[in-house]
Amino acid sequence: MSEETVPPQGGSPAPALPKGLLQQMEELMAALNADLTALDADLQSAGSAKRPRAAEGDVG
Repeated sequence: MSEETVPPQGGSPAPALPKGLLQQMEELMAALNADLTALDADLQSAGSAKRPRAAEGDVG
């Protein structure tokens, strides 16, 4: 039996292509999550800077 036919230890053997696609999807999701977190922080800071003036002026 050659080394190529021995399944990897410590987990179920998975085809290289789906594992590569899964890894790419995880990396893309992590990057998207980081971008959305940064965007949310920017929007929160922009909104908090405008809220006190708008709240005082728009009462009524």
